Amino acid sequence: MTQSLQQQFGNMDIYLFDQLLKGRIDTTKRILDAGCGGGRNLVYLLQQGYDVHAVDQNPNAVSQAIQLAARLAPELPEGNFQQSTIEGLSYPDQTFDVVISNAVLHFSRNKQQFEDMLFSMWRVLKEGGFLFVRLSSMIGIEAGVTELGNGHYRNPDGSEGYLVDQQMLLDYTAQLSGRLLDDIKTTNVQGFRCMTTWCIGKP
Repeated sequence: MTQSLQQQFGNMDIYLFDQLLKGRIDTTKRILDAGCGGGRNLVYLLQQGYDVHAVDQNPNAVSQAIQLAARLAPELPEGNFQQSTIEGLSYPDQTFDVVISNAVLHFSRNKQQFEDMLFSMWRVLKEGGFLFVRLSSMIGIEAGVTELGNGHYRNPDGSEGYLVDQQMLLDYTAQLSGRLLDDIKTTNVQGFRCMTTWCIGKP
């Protein structure tokens, strides 16, 4: 029986799906989902036989990811799925071909934690690897956000988070000695809030 698209890809972020279509994950082997939640971005990867690893600080989320993997990729060790903070990743340097950070970094408490998480993911990424980041930003709605301190802002819809702007992402790309694999893309939701996709290659 042919699988439906839902069965093949689950609720994968559409911008991560775009990277699949561009072939950025085709030749990779080991992937880390840093802040995996219940595994919404893992369905396709598990079914395709990638060496998937995932971390989340929420034990319930890790349990959901373990159950998902047990169903779709029973050959993977349960130890591939760990309760951990992103800034406290225990993996050796240059472990992964791809690191995914989807809707995580805007929960940073402040600039220090944002950088700790970003640099931790970069550390475990192999040379030639690919970091996929999707996060809230103020790009395009700068005049509509309210500064709250410690890098936090209130969006026009009332939601709050650690928000970046385009220059910050360009500066971090340079600081990491990375290269943009795509132009920075931002989705503006009716001027209420914005989500930005930031794809960086590690030379």
